[in-house]
Amino acid sequence: MKKLLLSFAAIGLLALSVDAQSCTPGANFVDSTYGVWPDTTQNFPPAAANVAYSTDLNFKVPATVTAELDASGQFVGSPIQGFTVTGVVGLPSGYNYACNIANCTYAGGANGCANIWGTTATTGTYPITIEVDATVMVTLIPGLPATPVTQSVSFGGYKIIVGTAGLITSVVEPLSIYPNPSNGQVSIKGIVADELTITNLNGQVILTKNVSGQTQATLDLSSLNAGVYFVNTLGSLGKETIRFIKN
Repeated sequence: MKKLLLSFAAIGLLALSVDAQSCTPGANFVDSTYGVWPDTTQNFPPAAANVAYSTDLNFKVPATVTAELDASGQFVGSPIQGFTVTGVVGLPSGYNYACNIANCTYAGGANGCANIWGTTATTGTYPITIEVDATVMVTLIPGLPATPVTQSVSFGGYKIIVGTAGLITSVVEPLSIYPNPSNGQVSIKGIVADELTITNLNGQVILTKNVSGQTQATLDLSSLNAGVYFVNTLGSLGKETIRFIKN
């Protein structure tokens, strides 16, 4: 169950809480099966100190668990009851967030959005961690009604870079992987770390590579089984994680 919920979170199902600013879900995302826009590759736009900031994140919650979300196939087809965002860690001082609905709780299949807004006087790079309670309807015993299973999970990969007004000229390229999905060889760009790891949905480290002094790397992942994996780096920008699919 843990790996299902981790993958569910990993598609970036972000909604942000409480009052003040809000947003309207983008109509161009309604027909999508699920996803989040922008993703962690595009990431949030840069900000400037002492300048008002506002950006929206649109998302579509999957209605059921798919093979892409659960590589084991154990929970494929199980209804996703929904999720609630319980916290957003790492926002700059003076920043806040608001869902388009008051309680930040979304049913499976729902469209939503979140607005991040505020003003800060402190420059720097702020890695953002989203904390979510995700609930999936799971048939634990054949023949009996499905049981809602909820687990608290967190995921990163987003960041906000706050610079000086008029001097935001050197924004670090976000961590990205191409092609995604991949049949084997991939190129990873935007590395700001000494070490890179590949992990599976269980959090098991599959591969470790020294990337000190490199901003990009090419890896041959043809030996990996088909499924969902994560590229992880830890460096001056904090922890960055992106998800990819091995065909």
